[in-house]
Amino acid sequence: MSDVSYRVRHATLYRYGQSVSLSHHLAHLLPRNTPTQWVSAYRLDITPPPAGRREEVDYFGNPFVYFSYETPHGEMTVETELQVTVAERPVVEPETTPDWRVLATQLQNPPAAAIEASEFRFNSALIATGPAFADFARASFPPNRPVLAGGIDLMNRIHGEFTFDATATDIATPLDEVMRERRGVCQDFAHLFIAAVRSLGLSARYVSGYIRTAPPPGQPRLQGADASHAWASLYCGETGWVDLDPTNNLIVGQDHVTLAWGRDFDDVSPLRGVLTGGSHQSLKVAVDMEPLAAPDQAPVPAQPAFFS
Repeated sequence: MSDVSYRVRHATLYRYGQSVSLSHHLAHLLPRNTPTQWVSAYRLDITPPPAGRREEVDYFGNPFVYFSYETPHGEMTVETELQVTVAERPVVEPETTPDWRVLATQLQNPPAAAIEASEFRFNSALIATGPAFADFARASFPPNRPVLAGGIDLMNRIHGEFTFDATATDIATPLDEVMRERRGVCQDFAHLFIAAVRSLGLSARYVSGYIRTAPPPGQPRLQGADASHAWASLYCGETGWVDLDPTNNLIVGQDHVTLAWGRDFDDVSPLRGVLTGGSHQSLKVAVDMEPLAAPDQAPVPAQPAFFS
């Protein structure tokens, strides 16, 4: 399969019931380059123009933008337009990956090549390991099973046993409640997958990004389109990381664009901030991701914002 290029637009609008007098924001809205993804062009427009703005790279290697306001404003729009090319990922045969118990033992005292991966074994702000998650995972990870085979089975089970429901949860919903109610969104299912495998001593990270809005002809529309998407990435030893999308029950490929990865959503929230004032704020988000005719096609000119 040849490379696929996308034009992605992501617009976020905040309206405030009371003017914001001072605010500071972090935006993880610029995609990172990876061995199978590269960014050829991007723009990030902020309205009204902030007092200060700078681009940096965080601990995990993700680009982000910091910006701040020092004058009153009643609304704020952040809009990105990106051109990203995604190559076909190498096919990994699950049976060629190591026994999950051997890998979990190795990660307790990792070799130099696995030290970075071992950091994703531990609890994080939104994901706490525990016996309930370990019990849930064990059905997919019996003794002697290759780690990727177990990960794919766990992904299948989450997809089959949980219902996608955009109204069931929010960012503050505990993962225990997601387990109990068996409902949630892509963020919840990624967190659940990660909690389960970390509870067995394995490493997994949270990935934020986008998924193709319009599927290829004859294929069903994917959950999470027209919004930011999220999935999990499982460490498979010398094979490296393999991305799994439990919301759609598939191994991540060219329909996905990666923005950032971290321990959980808290590390890579698309847009967050601290502000003074701004009571009764409302939020609107719109995402559009469309294939381009050719990998070298330039981004279309800037268009009016999604919102009026």
